[in-house]
Amino acid sequence: MSYLVNDVYGMYKCDSPDGICFMGAKTIIGEEVIGKNGKKLGNIEELMIDMRTQHVAYALMTFGGFLGMGERLFAVPFRAFHNDGIKGHLFLDVDEDSINNAPYIEKDNWPDMADKNWIREIHAFYGVEPYQVGM
Repeated sequence: MSYLVNDVYGMYKCDSPDGICFMGAKTIIGEEVIGKNGKKLGNIEELMIDMRTQHVAYALMTFGGFLGMGERLFAVPFRAFHNDGIKGHLFLDVDEDSINNAPYIEKDNWPDMADKNWIREIHAFYGVEPYQVGM
């Protein structure tokens, strides 16, 4: 799905060389994630907000499967994404082989997302620093 379909209120521009400073959650949910080889990796299904720190901590991304069968759900640290600064496309610096080896969430057995070991593992896999100090 294109951000143009989800862009109910518009992307909020600012004076920045990057072009986009703010995007609405409805704009991001459903957006395709493009991997480092330029191919689609998956779609953003949900944003997870840490209510203690008030940060968007993770984007839940689906990958794999066919017609919903065999699809996996990944909690990707929001810091791991970047966009093109113009159209709001989301990019993730991994390829399909890497994402196949990424830690994923079993839909009926969610991890404790506040667990420090889980946080360190997820952030280390995607090569970004945790948003929380002291992790």
